[in-house]
Amino acid sequence: MNALQLLPVMVVGLAGSVHCVGMCGGIVGALSVGTAPPPRTVIPIVAVHQTSALTRVLSYNAGRIASYMTAGALAGGLAGGAHSIASLAGLQLGFYWLANLMLVALGLYLMDAWRGLAVLEQGGRVLWTRAQPAIAPLMKSLMPATRPHQAFALGALWGWLPCGMVYSVLLTAMLSGSAGDGAAVMLAFGLGTLPMLTGLGLAGARLQRALQQRRVRIACGLLVLAFG
Repeated sequence: MNALQLLPVMVVGLAGSVHCVGMCGGIVGALSVGTAPPPRTVIPIVAVHQTSALTRVLSYNAGRIASYMTAGALAGGLAGGAHSIASLAGLQLGFYWLANLMLVALGLYLMDAWRGLAVLEQGGRVLWTRAQPAIAPLMKSLMPATRPHQAFALGALWGWLPCGMVYSVLLTAMLSGSAGDGAAVMLAFGLGTLPMLTGLGLAGARLQRALQQRRVRIACGLLVLAFG
C-alpha cells in the first residue's frame, strides 16, 4: 500500500470523525478533566490546559488506533493466507475490484447519498451484545482513567465497539491481502479520526461544525469516490 492508496482511507476517517464524537466524545471529554462520563451522554467540550490531560487523550487515541491496526492485521493476514492457499489468478483482481467498490460505497456514505453500510454496524451490535458482559467490567475498572496507561487500555477496549464506518474500512483492510497492508489501512483511518478526537479539548467544536457542513462532506465524499 502506498501513500496515494491510503489517502482516501484517511479522508474517510477525517470526514467521518463527526460520527466518532457521539461514541467517543464523552470519553475524550472526561479524560481532559480526569473524570468518568455519565452513561449515554457526551461530555461538553472542555479546554485542555494541562499537559497531563493532553497526554491522557493521546494515550486513549493511541490505544484505540492500536486496536484498529490489530484488527486490520488479522483481517488482512487471514485474507492473504486464503489467497496464498487458493493460488487463483483471478482472486487478486477480485480483491482489487472489491476494495475499490468499498471506496465508492464509503464516498457515497460520506455524502449521505447511500446508507447501505449501516447493515455492517447492525451485525457488529449483535456480536457486541454477546461480548459486552465480559468487556464492560474491564472498561468500568479503568474509569476514571487518570493515568496514561489506563487511558491507553481504555482506548484499546473502546476500539472494538460496533461502528459501521470502522467495519467498512476493516473490510477494505481485509481486501488488501496482507497483515502489513491491513494494519496500514487501519492506521491511516485512525490517523484521520485523530484531529477531531484530539481537538475535542482544543478547537473540536469549530472542527466539528466545519465537517458537518454539507459542502465539506460532499467534497470529501467525491474525493473518496473518485479514488474508488
